[in-house]
Formats: sequence, C-alpha cells, structure tokens
Amino acid sequence: MATTSSSSLLVSAIAPAQVVRGWDALEQMGIPIARLGQRPLLVGGDATLAVVESRLKPVLAQQNLVAAWGRYGLDCSEAALANLQSAADSHQADLIIGIGGGKALDLAKLLAYQRRLPIVTIPTSAATCAAWTALSNVYSEAGAFLYDVGLPACPDLLVLDYGLVATAPRRTLVAGIGDAIAKWYEASVSSGHSERTFLVAAVQQARVLRDLLFQKSKQAIEEPGTEIWQDVVDASVLLAGVIGGIGGAQCRTVAAHAVHNGLTHLPAAHGALHGEKVAYGILVQLRLEELLQGNQLAATARQQLLKFYDEIGLPKTLADLGLDRITIADLEQAAIVACNPQSDIHRLPFPVEPSQLLAAMVSTTAPTAFSAVESAAFLEEVSL
Repeated sequence: MATTSSSSLLVSAIAPAQVVRGWDALEQMGIPIARLGQRPLLVGGDATLAVVESRLKPVLAQQNLVAAWGRYGLDCSEAALANLQSAADSHQADLIIGIGGGKALDLAKLLAYQRRLPIVTIPTSAATCAAWTALSNVYSEAGAFLYDVGLPACPDLLVLDYGLVATAPRRTLVAGIGDAIAKWYEASVSSGHSERTFLVAAVQQARVLRDLLFQKSKQAIEEPGTEIWQDVVDASVLLAGVIGGIGGAQCRTVAAHAVHNGLTHLPAAHGALHGEKVAYGILVQLRLEELLQGNQLAATARQQLLKFYDEIGLPKTLADLGLDRITIADLEQAAIVACNPQSDIHRLPFPVEPSQLLAAMVSTTAPTAFSAVESAAFLEEVSL
C-alpha cells in the first residue's frame, strides 16, 4: 500500500470557528466576544468606527470589556501595522476586532496573528470575503499590492450583521459579486482537472457560487434587504471564503487577481474597488485562454460575462475603471507586476509573458482606452 511521508503534510484553514449572521447581530455579540478576551483593540478606519462605535460601545460595556479604538489610514500596510502594534502594546490588548472592508479586516487579521491573539471580523460591506479567509494582503503606503501572508487559521468569530452591511453603498455589493464570481473562473482553470477530493469539492462549490450569482444578483441589487439580497451577501462574504478554505491557495487566485495586483501599481486605478478590478481581470484571463490556447469556450464565457456585467454594472473595460487616459506604456508596467515570478498568474496551465498579458488587456479593452490605431499597431507588433 502506498503511503506519503510527513514532509507532504497538508494543513487547511477552512472556516472561522464561529459564524453569526442576522439583523442586529452586533447587539447580541457581547458574550461571544467576552469569551475571547477582556481588552479588545478595535481596528478600522475613521468613518467605519464612527458608524459602529455607538452600537458596539454599550455591548462591550455590558460585559465589562475595556476597549480601545485603533484607527488606521487607507491601506493594510507595514506602516499601519507597526502603528497598531504599538496601540496593542499600549492597551495590553488580548483580543483584536476588525471592522470594515477588506483592507481593514486583512490588517486586523495580520495584527492578531503577529500578536498571537484571537480575532473577530465584522464586515461592513459585502465587497470581499476577507472576513472569512486565512489570508492578508499587504499594500504599500501608495496603495500598490506588495505581497500576501497566509495565516494559520481563519478568524475565531465572524459577525455578519445584515443591517450594518445594508448601510454600505450599492457599489460595494456589485464589486463583491465581481470578486466572488472570479472563484469559478480561477479555480476551474487551475484545479478543474484535479481528482483530489478537496480540490474537486472547491471547484464544484465555485460552480454553485457562479450559478447562484448569475441567477440572483440583479434582483438582489434592485431589492436590498430582501432574502434574495441576503443570499447574495452570504455568497459574496461567506461562500466565496469557503471555496478558498477548502481548495487552498491553488483555488484562491489565478490571473484575474494577478491583473488586479498589477493595476494597483497605477495611481489612476486607485478609485476602483478590489472586486471591480478583479472583474475586469476575469475578462483578461478568458482573453488569454482564447489567445494562447485557442479556447473558444473561454470566448463564449467572456461574452456571457459581458452581458452579466451590463446587467449589474460591473466594469468591462479599463475606461470603466477610470483608466481612460493611460497609455500602453502605463499598462505595460501593470503587466510586468502581474507576471512577476511569485504571481498567481503562473497557476494557469500555460506560461504567460508580460507582452502576452498586455496584448490580452489591450484587445479586451480596445477601443475604449486606446485609439484603434494604437491598439492595432501594438497587437500586430506582438503577433497575437
């Protein structure tokens, strides 16, 4: 009988220890939070903490918890982390509570990991699955993606308060749908031919997620607060996290997220949300499959997605992302970053060079970001 050695040990961080969801969930979280610590440091941005503070203060006070509020800037950066390390020391924190969007939650998770403290995540929108995952993305002070940190465990407690999420702009849910639906297009290409149990399960869950979003997203956006809306919020925040948890890094991100990472190095892209850039990245990934493999199924899938994007308002082009004044030279910088040796783009089943990625980005976008002449000349030069 074949056996495997201890060197091939696989460790999975699949899900938070506890997930609580419901309307007015925050007001009922005093006891679960108190079980994790008595001196929480709450991490979030100024605007977020201003919204949540009035709701959480009495909840924490009822349990005699001594809380401090750790505000950060715009990004999960090394400088922000260092400041919060000092705040945690000063407060003698024994628990971290992350409140906000993806960057605030990533920062809180990374801080908790480095301090070896329990972590509670409270998402304020459905824009990402960061509240679920054992992963933190680190950015520069200028907002450019630098690297990610795999964490040993998912959060100890995830609180999804539908009332809180309902206060977020509609655009955040649309972006969350873009980020979530990428799970199918990335996991299926990186792991779709695997016969390993967890990878098969992750890919099939990604298919379920895609179908659910195709069926329910338009109605959810038009009818906030309804059960259909809750289903899509659950899909974007929770089910998307399940897929990454079961499938691991191999199923989590591929070319769509690599394109996102590259675009963050263009200052003009900073006005676009994470999921909006990822949604555009899906189109680019499918274009790569079409150009480099002659995959007509990818071309069909791209046309299907374009129709879906029209329905719910996801960006289809660089111009839609606010990048209508960049040059091909600007875009080349993003392509080089997206193809760096550590990039997730190399989980594709074929090699990709920066010039090839650039060609896919140009031919996906033209003629809305570049002149037809400029685009045609470039594509002729790279012979794609």
